[in-house]
Parts: sequence; C-alpha cells; structure tokens
Amino acid sequence: MSRDTRTDTLPAAPHTADSHDLIRVHGARENNLKDVDVEIPKRRLTVFTGVSGSGKSSLVFDTIAAESQRLINETYSAFVQGFMPTLARPEVDVLDGLTTAIIVDQQRMGADPRSTVGTATDANAMLRILFSRLGKPHIGSPKAYSFNVASISGAGAVTVERGGQQMKERRSFSITGGMCPRCEGRGSVTDLDLAQLYDDSLSLNEGALMIPGYKTGGWNYRLYTESGLYDPDKPIRKFTKRELQDFLHKEPTRMKIAGINMTYEGLIPRIQKSMLAKDKEGMQPHIRAFVDRAVTFTVCPDCEGTRLTAAARSSKIDGVSIADACAMQISDLAEWVRGLDQPTVAPLLASLRHTLDSFVEIGLGYLSLDRPAGTLSGGEAQRVKMIRHLGSSLTDVTYVFDEPTIGLHPHDIQRMNELLLRLRDKGNTVLVVEHKPEAIAIADHVVDLGPGAGTAGGTVCFEGTVEGLRACGTLTGRHLDDRASVKDTVRKPTGALEIRGATTHNLRNVDVDIPLGVLCVVTGVAGSGKSSLVHGSMPADADVVSVDQTPIRGSRRSNPATYTGLLEPIRKAFAKANGVKPALFSANSEGACPNCNGAGVVYTDLAMMAGVATTCEECEGRRFQASVLEYTLGGRDIAEVLAMPVTEAEEFFATGEARVPAAHRILERMADVGLGYLTLGQPLTTLSGGERQRLKLATHMADKGGVYVLDEPTTGLHLADVEQLLALLDRLVDSGKSVIVVEHHQAVMAHADWIIDLGPGAGHDGGRIVFEGTPADLVAARPTLTGEHLAAYVGA
Repeated sequence: MSRDTRTDTLPAAPHTADSHDLIRVHGARENNLKDVDVEIPKRRLTVFTGVSGSGKSSLVFDTIAAESQRLINETYSAFVQGFMPTLARPEVDVLDGLTTAIIVDQQRMGADPRSTVGTATDANAMLRILFSRLGKPHIGSPKAYSFNVASISGAGAVTVERGGQQMKERRSFSITGGMCPRCEGRGSVTDLDLAQLYDDSLSLNEGALMIPGYKTGGWNYRLYTESGLYDPDKPIRKFTKRELQDFLHKEPTRMKIAGINMTYEGLIPRIQKSMLAKDKEGMQPHIRAFVDRAVTFTVCPDCEGTRLTAAARSSKIDGVSIADACAMQISDLAEWVRGLDQPTVAPLLASLRHTLDSFVEIGLGYLSLDRPAGTLSGGEAQRVKMIRHLGSSLTDVTYVFDEPTIGLHPHDIQRMNELLLRLRDKGNTVLVVEHKPEAIAIADHVVDLGPGAGTAGGTVCFEGTVEGLRACGTLTGRHLDDRASVKDTVRKPTGALEIRGATTHNLRNVDVDIPLGVLCVVTGVAGSGKSSLVHGSMPADADVVSVDQTPIRGSRRSNPATYTGLLEPIRKAFAKANGVKPALFSANSEGACPNCNGAGVVYTDLAMMAGVATTCEECEGRRFQASVLEYTLGGRDIAEVLAMPVTEAEEFFATGEARVPAAHRILERMADVGLGYLTLGQPLTTLSGGERQRLKLATHMADKGGVYVLDEPTTGLHLADVEQLLALLDRLVDSGKSVIVVEHHQAVMAHADWIIDLGPGAGHDGGRIVFEGTPADLVAARPTLTGEHLAAYVGA
C-alpha cells in the first residue's frame, strides 16, 4: 500500500480488564472504624498513618487482608477448609477489587526450642541436602543432618500373603537421624538443683521439702511421708541408694494412703509434669520464682550445643561441618557457599545463595542459622518472613506490612524503603502501616486515620499524596516535619552501673559505665549488640525493672482492668459498699451471666464455616447477672464502670463515695502512658501492638526498682505520642529513677542526657562501644553512622 493511501487508525479503547485499578472499601465497621469509605490504588505503595489505636490495623489487617484470605480459603473444598483457620467475614458493606494478600506481620515466631532461623526459612533444608550430596564421609540422607529427626531402628516378624499362603518373614528397618540423643535436638539440657527441692539434713517429717504447694501435712507431702518406701524420720542424706531412687525417680505406682487410692511418683518426674511442663508466663509469681531458682539450663555436653550427633558433625565439605555452617554469621556463610563450585548440585547452590543473599540484603546478615527463632525481636521476625517474598516471581499481589521499620537504625530504613519500592515496581500493591516519617515519605498514596484513638478515631482524615498530607493540617500532617532539638543542658549522673568484660553474644569484652540518675540511650545499627549489653550483661545485683518487647498474653476475657490488677481494688470497693462477696463483681467468677458464662457474647460453632458471635440476650453484652448490676458504687454498677474510658474512671475513683486510692494510682499510670482513651473492659485481643506495650509499661511503673530498662518504647507510637513518651521518661528521671532506653528514634536520642553507641556494624562487625557522651558531642563530632543521621535529623 502506498504512503498516500494509508489511513490512521483510531487508538483502541482501553480493555475492560484494565479498569480494575482500585481496591474499594465501603462501610467498614471493624473494631472502632466508623463506616469508613476508602479507595486504594493498585500497583502503588500506600502508607496508612494515624495515632496508635486510630484504626489502621482494623482497616488494613482486619478488613482488607482478612477478607482476601477468607475468599481464597473459600476456593478450597469443605474438607480442606476443615483443616484451615476459619475466618469470619469482616464488618464491611462492599469490598471490591481485592487481590491475593500476603501478610508480613510482627507476630513473634514460635518459641519452640527446635525452631531456628534456618528451619524457619528453609535454609537448613537446603544445607542438609547439600551435605548429604557432598559431605565426606557420607553418612546418609538429608535426615542424617537434621536435629529434628531421631535415629530409630527395629526388627521383627511380618506376615505376608503369597499365592494364597500366609508366610512369616523377618524384616528390619533403620532411620539415621541427626538428633543428638542426649538433648533431643534442643542444644541444652535442664537439670533440677536438688538443693532447691529439699534440705537433705532434715527428715521428711521435719519438713525437708521446700517446694511451693508441698506444705507439711498437705496431701502432696503425705504422699511421700506415708508411702512406706522409706523412713520419714530418717534425714534424706542417710537414705540408701534404693530409697533415694524411690524418693526421686520411682515410676508411677498406685497405692493406698490414709484409705484413699493415690498414685505415687518420684519427686523429680512429679515436679517436671506439674510445674516445668507449664508455660512460665501463666505461672503464679511464687511458683515462677521457684522454677527460676531450681532449674538450671546448661549446654548439652554431648553435642556442645550444636543439637547434632557426632556422625553429623564429622561429615564435612572443605573442612566445614553442617554445625559450623549453621553457627557462621550468615554474611560469611553466603561467601563460603559462593566459593563452592559443584555442577552436580548447581540449582541447589543457586537457590541457597539467593536465600542467604536475601538475609544480607534485608539487613539480617549478622544472624546465624542456628539462632533460636523465639529470640528474634518483632522487627527481626518480620524481616525473616519477608525473605521468602523477595525473589518471588508473583505479580499483582497485595503485600501487607505492619511497621516494617521497627527495630531498624535510620541507616537501615533506607534499605527497607528500597525493598518496598522494588516489590511495588514488580507490579504489586504494597500496603504499609507506618509511623516513621522516612517511610511515609516514599508513599505514592497516604491514608491518614484518626483524628484520635479508640472511640475518638476510626474515620479517614486525609487521602492523597505526601505533600497533600503535609499541607492538610491533620495531626500526622502537623507532626510529619517535627524535629527534636538537642538539649542545651543535660543532667549530671548520680552514680554509675559498671559493666565489665561483657561477652554475651557478639560483645567483645566490653567495659562500660552506664550513668545513673539520667536518661541514657543505648543505640547502634540492628545487630550491633545493644540488647546483649542491656539485657544480657547487667550485674545480678542491679535494681533493674526491665520492660522488653515480649508480647503480653491475653484471651478475649482479659482486659486492661484484669491485666493491670485494677479490677482487684474495684471489686473490693464494690463488695465493701454493698456488703457482699468480691467474687460477684468478676465476670470470670460468681457474678458471670449464666447464659454466656461472662463472655458477653454467645459463640456458635459452624464447623468449617466461620463461627458466629451474637450478643448475649440475657445480659445484653454486659457480662454480669442482673442481680449483680443492682449493686452500685458512687451511683454506677460494675458493668458501667468497666465501660468507662481511663480518663473518666480516673476522675470517678479520685473523690467522693467512689474514692479508691489503689485504683486511682493504676489509672493515673495508664493515663501517663497515653492510654486515657481505652475502656477498662476492652478485650486485650482488640488492642494494637503499641497499646499493648504501653499497657505493659504502665504496670511496670509500679515496680520497686531504681533502674528502668526500656526496649524500643516508641514501637507503634505516632509522632505526636513520642512527645508524651519523652515527658513520661523525664518524669521518671526527675522522680529519682535511672532510665536506660534501647532506641533508634532520633527524637529520643536528641532528648537523652547520655548516649552509648555500639557498632560500628552488625554481628561480628559490631559488639564494640564506638561512642560515649552527650548528644551534642555526638552531633558535633559525627564519629559514627548514628552521629551522621542524628546531625541530619536535628539540622546541625
């Protein structure tokens, strides 16, 4: 066709499939959300901001991500769904345009002693295959290198049918596992200190047993004094070998004691079953103190803490065993793997290299594969979960992150931002709940929730660009460019806490004097040794109250009133005012509504479908019997008191007929940490991560201790709340306490009286003190990464 006769074709209309470029949420009412309508662009990075408790997690996790997961689960058959967690449909009118959601949250990894960084990321599985192919001497399949597989063997006769005849044949089998038989793959063994169980200079009748619950004359005690296996009037040190064996280790035996059939069991297995098998968190304080005294953890002498058999440790590649490889810092292990050139296992090496390089890329190169998963911080656990997604070929997926910058030094936040942008650039939708201004700055779209927390939040205050947020005048917009300034004058220390020769984890024989009577901030890049110094090297006699990041446990029956001990004085005050028992004013005891057992809702289990919770018709969700609600204190019944926010309850219990000083003190501490908006009876399961940590801080503020150690208290805190936290820390110091804070937030560093900076890098590149002095000196000299970032932050 000639050039003259060609006609220009009109551009084709956009395809209908390309029009679905928004996630639409209409009428979201989950938790404190108030009919929220929001439109989120797909294939963009959207950051959700707002004060702690404003509804960010309710919108992102409990509505968008939860519905996406529920819809995916519904694509499976009813049989398969029966094995999956059942998810209820979120309280929302319309959810449109959802894609598959991958949630990368801050939930701590399981604290199972056999779970390590290597097992959680499949790096161990690849290493085991590598050693089973290349290890010399060859000892067996990959199972022979696994500390989770025990060696077993068996033999016996089996009956087989051949040609209509039954014949017996002898068969044997054996599985070679890598589990150390002594510690069963745990790496450590527990011993009971017998001196803490009994006084061997006394006889049983003289009260030799020193175990909680084993009172002289009680049934637990009579089991041993009346067993007839030894003389209860003989001192324990004079027992024969046989008597001591029966006393400490005898297997369960039925016998009659005082005419009652009972099971006698040796003292050690009995204590292991009754106390040591229980979760330490759930123990009563006096039993926990006994367990801490009586149980000693020592490195397994057979495997030297490697968890593996001697055979597994003897098989090596280029002089390195699998135990050596797992103990290496991951950045070093990545270099070692890169040096292996074996065409027979090339695909395996490529995959292993990618996984190990992902650790380094995400800022976790300082970990080792044998690090127990339960010892990772919330931020570290979240980044470990990210590793499996970094090289993923999936696109058009919704990635949901919960404060991915937690636990990161300002130097590392830049690297995290690049990873989030890379996920977006592959064509994915990235939703991030975040407070740090450096992370908010990279957003394509911002959704700001608020204006307050709890019942004062739950609405969308702003939607748009970061520049629009700065100009809009919301709480987040106003504080986005806040910069703390370095203090002109700092407090003078009143003493020093001496740490000498600290070698915990990666610390290199550190000597440091931590000043007392001031606000001291310990900082440094992630993995530089901060927690090892502050939590692992404190002198045993130091009067320390430690508030770490372990999550507070609580069921839907737990609430701020029960967790802080506030309910106890309130129940006693109600009981005294009305002349009845305190147990009536507990929804978990005698006062509970009989229809819902004090839960306030009735749960109907629908097998593989999501269960339905309906408000109890009898108590109308108030959780108490009608007769209990007739008793009042200051004109309010117990259900009305539990429905009060902390600020209202603080006034209520301050004066007049309802004056309860013990309750008022606890409420003051809750208000001090910025939880004035919480209602006393709100279930702990509905609190955000930041709210839970501040609730824990409020309870510890009552502890008798001169030194407070706080581990990243700004976690989950909005920029505006950081000011309130700094004021609280100042009040603690001014009241005569010493406050030591492990922190990355520059506002806290600038506010400090003294800074101890560890580094210069992470893992074996850290573990040294690189700076000690005032924030002003650090900004002026800028000798470290922390100094450079702090100087840039304060505009020096």
